[in-house]
Amino acid sequence: MNYNQTLNEYLESLSSKSPTPGGGNVSAFCGTLASSLAIMVCNLTIGKKKYFEVESEMIELKNQLEKIKNKFSDLADKDNEAFDKVMDAFKLPKETEDEKDIRSKKIDEVTFGAAEIPTEVINTCRLILPFIKTVAEKGNQNSFSDVGVATALINAANQGAFLNVLINCTSLSNQTIGNEYLKRIEIIFEEVKNSCDEITGSINNKLRS
Repeated sequence: MNYNQTLNEYLESLSSKSPTPGGGNVSAFCGTLASSLAIMVCNLTIGKKKYFEVESEMIELKNQLEKIKNKFSDLADKDNEAFDKVMDAFKLPKETEDEKDIRSKKIDEVTFGAAEIPTEVINTCRLILPFIKTVAEKGNQNSFSDVGVATALINAANQGAFLNVLINCTSLSNQTIGNEYLKRIEIIFEEVKNSCDEITGSINNKLRS
């Protein structure tokens, strides 16, 4: 998301026929929203007498979450840039055999680059989950459901990012490289997915008890 835009402008841009911003951008933005919610719970915990014993930990968590929020925001912008590079590569001339060869190599190069951005989103999802889990366990319990929403958004970010890794890897002319890369990322994707399910299950059980 371009933070110089209003939310309405972003949504208009998102729903337009322009391919950017698209699903990759939204996936990273889900991470930004999740980070912001977790920071909110930290803020609702800090300064409360009931949570005095965890205040210093919440302050540190808040600082770490701010960094992760900025990381997700940066990745949202980079996803737009990466896709634009792919579109530019497809516009390269292809009249001669040399031009076709140059174009093909460039498409593969930028497509692989476009896979690396959602990969970073997945890695950042893995990075944030221990912090979200701690906020859920020690943060203001009146905001317990907000931590659950943050977890759901991380799950969405992870799922969406993986779909973008998948489409880019399967578009590479060298499927051996694409498949090997995809297998490595799928391991992290499943780890994040399972962690989200675990945190969500714990929150649901607490809310019902």
